[in-house]
Amino acid sequence: MLTPHFKFEILARDPATAARLGRITTPHGEIETPAFMPVGTGGTVKGVTQDQLEQLGAQILLANTLHLYLRPGSDVIQQAGGLHRFMSWPHSILTDSGGFQVMSLKSLQRVTEDGVDFRSHLDGSRHFLSPEKAVELQMALGADIMMILDECLAYPASPEATRRSVELTGRWARRARLFYERSLGREGTQGTGALYGIVQGGVDKFLRQESAREMQEIGFEGYAIGGLSVGEPKPVTYEMVEITTRALPETSPRYLMGVGTPSDLVECVARGVDQFDCVMPTRNARNACAFTSEGRLVVKSAPYARDDRPLDERCACPTCRRYSRSYLRHLFVSGEMLGPILTTVHNLHFYLDTMRKIRQAIGAGNFASFLSCVRGEV
Repeated sequence: MLTPHFKFEILARDPATAARLGRITTPHGEIETPAFMPVGTGGTVKGVTQDQLEQLGAQILLANTLHLYLRPGSDVIQQAGGLHRFMSWPHSILTDSGGFQVMSLKSLQRVTEDGVDFRSHLDGSRHFLSPEKAVELQMALGADIMMILDECLAYPASPEATRRSVELTGRWARRARLFYERSLGREGTQGTGALYGIVQGGVDKFLRQESAREMQEIGFEGYAIGGLSVGEPKPVTYEMVEITTRALPETSPRYLMGVGTPSDLVECVARGVDQFDCVMPTRNARNACAFTSEGRLVVKSAPYARDDRPLDERCACPTCRRYSRSYLRHLFVSGEMLGPILTTVHNLHFYLDTMRKIRQAIGAGNFASFLSCVRGEV
């Protein structure tokens, strides 16, 4: 086994849906699944400290290879002993290859068979990211879970462009896996993290199935579902997730990239997803938007100027135990940084607590009832 310190176990299954309760073991600890991974793109989850993340119950964070490569530089992080030591996070870390970020640069990038030629969004300097380079950088960071370089298309995309993208991602995946296997144990790597393949295919169910089969033929420790939540209708997202998870092996973790709202998490767990990440809880918090059991709440709204209730009366997070909507609104209106910080704490707690409730429901055998409640069917 190439990654003896990486293991995925299924502990329970929901009898009425595809939801499963599991555990991922990495060199830096155990992750209860289904799991939500707070996004720390540049080595930090915006607005909160690592102590706060631990108190909230985060077991794994996501960091972005491209951003860390551009600043402060992978050599700086490698000299510090790897990303875990650099950012003082002793728990698991998943690193994204940076492919999505590079593709988002549009006019600043050019995709070729060899990789992606792009200009830095920081200073305009030119760089090249190949499938091999993406893996090399992630191994230097010492990530517990690493992602291959893939091409992620915007929505909508033509059938021809989607097929070309799937085929290119497949060729890149083979190169990435070969480089990974040849590099294990080489000097300059910080560990033996697992490598995930990424299924692409846009909103074409046949290409999704084809991509899933190819990723399995190559062989990875886990499989991600990429290229969704990029503008397609929500029912289409759910359909593509279900089609893809059915085409992936039962014995490997499934990771849905960049999705989504709390209800998205529940719906996609029902379709067999084990891992999630999304910037929504932190980004929305910085824009005065809180997720609550009653829906979204815009903290800056005038009606909350004299509202002494917490953001969510059903929430036990540190923010809701101590602060009122009135005070939080005052912080945002006054431009005080504490407002986004406290709302970020609440939103992350809400997401992580949602995952805890999902896991409890699967373990108790009543996830279908939990799903019905979320959908408002009962």
